[in-house]
Amino acid sequence: MSVVQSGVTAHDKNCADAERKRQAAAVAGASQATLRSAEITFYQTCRASAIANGLSPHQFNAALQEIQGTAGA
Repeated sequence: MSVVQSGVTAHDKNCADAERKRQAAAVAGASQATLRSAEITFYQTCRASAIANGLSPHQFNAALQEIQGTAGA
C-alpha cells in the first residue's frame, strides 16, 4: 500500500482515497489492463491533487511516465 504524507491534509486525504480505489481494483483475477488502468488513475489523481494544493507533482509525473512507457522520451 502506498502512503502519501505531504503534511497537507487535503492532499494526503485525496491520495489515500485514490489508493483505496487502486487497491479495490487489485482483486484476484483482475486483468493486466485493469491493474494498469488503476495505477494510471491513482497517479493522475495524486498529480492533480498535488497541483491543486500547491505541491510539486514531479514524483507523480515520473511514475506516470514510467507506467505509460514514456520515461526519457
